[in-house]
Amino acid sequence: MFSKERLDTLSDGVFSVAILDVRLPEDFHPRDGGELAEALIGLWPKFFPYILSFGVLGLRWLANLEVRSRAEYLDREYVNWWLLYLLLITCVPFSTIVVGRYGSLAPAIWLYAGHTLLISLVGLRMVFIMPDLELGDHLRRRQMSAFLLIAASVLAIAVSFVSPALALWAFMLPLVAPPVMRRIRAVAD
Repeated sequence: MFSKERLDTLSDGVFSVAILDVRLPEDFHPRDGGELAEALIGLWPKFFPYILSFGVLGLRWLANLEVRSRAEYLDREYVNWWLLYLLLITCVPFSTIVVGRYGSLAPAIWLYAGHTLLISLVGLRMVFIMPDLELGDHLRRRQMSAFLLIAASVLAIAVSFVSPALALWAFMLPLVAPPVMRRIRAVAD
């Protein structure tokens, strides 16, 4: 048996490293202030995937916080899935770099979207095997968050066959859907 508290601590550390990994391209060498300003503006297409990845990772981290279990210790099966999940999280900077550099090419979108799809599927599997899971709205939010990321991943892959450059915008779905749904519910009440 493994302490849930220790796993949560490891998870927080992995997420903090993955979420903060932003780098300048190797070929970024402006010579003066004007070139720097122009070059920074020109980085928008490369920076956009980092913003998306920050949102995806932030929502995954928050979703993990929302899953509540009365278990203090977790079995080997759960820990193995948790380690796979953390491995996938640590690879987010890599797939983000690829899509940041080659976002106009469909295979870069497939890598990023496939990666986020795996993160969602493994995360859902962990919810289904978590011992002593507390039911409630928090669990529904966690599951909805995963399903939105799955939908965004599949949508991005589909759009990439038509326009790889537009495909990344599908990842706005998990970021904007929750506040829109809250607003709709507030208006309905």
